[in-house]
Amino acid sequence: MPRMLDVSDEVRAEIGDEEADRLLAGHNAPGSYDCTSCRTPGDSEQERTSTVLFIGDETAVLAFAHATCLPSQVVQVTEEQLQGAVKSITGDTVDLEPHKVMPQQAVLGVTSGLVLIAGELHPALVVEPTAPIVRPGSTGLGDDFLPLLIEQGFMPLTAIGSVPPVLHGWSVLLAMGQLHAVLQPGAAGGAPVAWWQAHQPLQVTDSWRAAANKHQQVLMFAAPVGSIGRQPREDLLRNALDRAAANGKLVAAALPLAGV
Repeated sequence: MPRMLDVSDEVRAEIGDEEADRLLAGHNAPGSYDCTSCRTPGDSEQERTSTVLFIGDETAVLAFAHATCLPSQVVQVTEEQLQGAVKSITGDTVDLEPHKVMPQQAVLGVTSGLVLIAGELHPALVVEPTAPIVRPGSTGLGDDFLPLLIEQGFMPLTAIGSVPPVLHGWSVLLAMGQLHAVLQPGAAGGAPVAWWQAHQPLQVTDSWRAAANKHQQVLMFAAPVGSIGRQPREDLLRNALDRAAANGKLVAAALPLAGV
């Protein structure tokens, strides 16, 4: 049965006309799916659905999203990211290389807030996964979230007493006053790719945006699942950050702005 799929020109160029036509005709495309963006159910027989192609160095994975959440597009990711597999693109995908298996990985929760350091307010993003993160290719049950970030250049903190150093190559994408993504260096010196991307641009407060424009950078703090939680106020968020640092469960870096 034909599907209400949107296949963008760039996706069609990557997968070829034959595969695109097969998808539109209902072959290789699920009727029901979990949206790769918001993770709620969708039905390509009843509502507009976007095809989202994730491309690594060697592997390509086609996922599905509500057209109201994401447009049909090609997303460049590192092969390590793709093999680690963001949880939101597992389960309802067409693996264009079926011999490559994609293990699951947690979704990243991101909270914005202002953090006071040495008497000055700094814009911050606090990242905490919804589940333990295992190293790509690992079959263990541990949590490698912080070690993986430390290997990328993030600094372990035992206290928040000074601004962490700038992590060059990483950046925070602000556009039209909204938060869009955290970017990391592309493979082999290529264009930056999204390490985290909002399924819809996130609103930030005027004071947060003003601080970001003043400093031209954003502090990113990251902690394992269960370390921070969803805090309703900035003072409670700071307390949670201090506890995580004291427990050796916090890393941080200053990321330049990639937008305006």
